[in-house]
Amino acid sequence: MANIKTFIIGLLTLFRLYTPKLITPAVSITPRPTVIQSDHLPNYHLINTFFITQAPEKNWDEPWQDGCEEAAILTVKYYYDHQSPGTSQIKTDLQSMFDYEKSINLPEDINISQMATVSASLFGLKTLVVNNPSLETFKKYLSQNIPVIIPADGKILFQENSHFKSGGPWYHNLVVLGYDDDRQQFIVHDVGTQFGAYFRYSYRLLLNSIHDFPANGQKEDIASGAKNVLVLLK
Repeated sequence: MANIKTFIIGLLTLFRLYTPKLITPAVSITPRPTVIQSDHLPNYHLINTFFITQAPEKNWDEPWQDGCEEAAILTVKYYYDHQSPGTSQIKTDLQSMFDYEKSINLPEDINISQMATVSASLFGLKTLVVNNPSLETFKKYLSQNIPVIIPADGKILFQENSHFKSGGPWYHNLVVLGYDDDRQQFIVHDVGTQFGAYFRYSYRLLLNSIHDFPANGQKEDIASGAKNVLVLLK
């Protein structure tokens, strides 16, 4: 009996020695390093948040065609509220904004000051309009996880974003979420295209594109619009 036991133990030992082992390869995800520069700001920063477009059902008829202002505001609201809404809620929230703006006699295209009014009245957000912002202005807010809404000349944006149709819109709004000094680029949620999540524009082009809705009410005169941006705070 003892000999049989010894024989079986020997077989099991040999089996363990020659049975191949399954090896799971190690996966190493290294966070992107940042460098604190002489201005005390990191050389890279990105705010991660939910992406929406101004046409949640890909219907670009009115009012969705002119809904970039509202979608930009909602992007920031969803960020502060930690929301990842479905298509139905996005559509409902946008429509509620359109209805509110109509009730206070705002036009289809609204400027940064009017966007501030809507943000404060509907969502209780604190607002700050910044005139003629520099690259450092953007970095200051973004590095503190504060998104920045910019009004822009879409014809200029088209130079780096071919997803726009007809050479880009005259007047457009988007949300700046980050910056990358190594590549000299801003990182944005561009609500004007389904491909706009974490889209990148060069520092030079995006800063040049900033123009508020023209005071004369003619979007074709976008180049005359003031260089204003909107900061929303919880």
